[in-house]
Amino acid sequence: MLHHLHDATYRFHRTAMLKQIIDPKLVKSVIELIDINDRIVVTCHKSPDGDAIGSSLALTLILKAFGKNACVVTPDRPPKSLNSLPAIHSIVPFSQQEETARNLLDNAGLIICLDFNAINRVDKMRPALEASNAKKILIDHHRGPESFSDITISHPEQSSTAVLLYRLIFQMGLAEMINHDVATCIYTGMMTDTGNFSFNSNDPELYLIVADLIRRGIDKDDIYKKVMNTKSESVLKLQSYAIAEKMTIYPHLHTALIVLNADDLARFSYVPGDDEGLVNEPLAIEGIVYSVYLRQDSHQIKVSTRSVGNFRADLICNNFYNGGGHINAAGGELQCPLDKALEVFNRTKPVIEEYLKETNTQI
Repeated sequence: MLHHLHDATYRFHRTAMLKQIIDPKLVKSVIELIDINDRIVVTCHKSPDGDAIGSSLALTLILKAFGKNACVVTPDRPPKSLNSLPAIHSIVPFSQQEETARNLLDNAGLIICLDFNAINRVDKMRPALEASNAKKILIDHHRGPESFSDITISHPEQSSTAVLLYRLIFQMGLAEMINHDVATCIYTGMMTDTGNFSFNSNDPELYLIVADLIRRGIDKDDIYKKVMNTKSESVLKLQSYAIAEKMTIYPHLHTALIVLNADDLARFSYVPGDDEGLVNEPLAIEGIVYSVYLRQDSHQIKVSTRSVGNFRADLICNNFYNGGGHINAAGGELQCPLDKALEVFNRTKPVIEEYLKETNTQI
């Protein structure tokens, strides 16, 4: 069923000179699993970002176009910044519609996991995901994927899962299925996971893909405005307060720290997603190489970090914050009070200093 567009795929790659990076055997296996399963659930990590949601919606739209009974089930709600995406309101958040989500996972013949490398990244949805007898496919760009899927397509060198999905779609022979809505979702994932192409974005082939998506009708300027440059009054006030009152600069470490406690969040009626992009803001300060954001949630401290150059934000998150990610964009969680989390941050300072030396940053 999915093989008939192979020739068009070949012509595109020959013309655009995109490397076919995914093992053809894996591509064939993905096609076979999709062909034999009508009930398909697409899922992603908790606190889903633009890459997780964009790639999930893009894939689901293509599956639906082929007559599959496909849907997106997420661990929790997408951020409001993504409300403009096609089909966003069809998503089933496990945290809000647990019974429906469980039934979808239980009855699925195939579950496609996007943008996470470890099963605990789906948070409270983990038992339901593990209990499902469905075959599982993992498509991701984070390092060190766990072995919880039947098929794993992992390419950490790719800047987003969305761009990896785009490549998979072409290698599957489904290029003609990338319509305006699918292209919009893919571009959103690419854009958000590179900070509007400001980091992890030096691969020339990335822009061949952007050019192709534009040819398919997306308005990239409009997508940027809606997703990354439109904020409610409460969000703008929260983020302004965070920067003005809750940011500390450590000049000798070229580091910025933002800390928001539960009272801060309540003051601005915080809902998940209101702090999207906040951790990036300190990197605009001249000399800042590393940015850390600690947010007090109900039972844990959420950690987000960003860096520039070769500074290994991912290794610090892996070693201190029970997390990981990419060189310049990583995160984690601490199961402790906020004061203890600040102690953990203080223990990272010698490591920060060492990494600065290794990357030849003047200290």
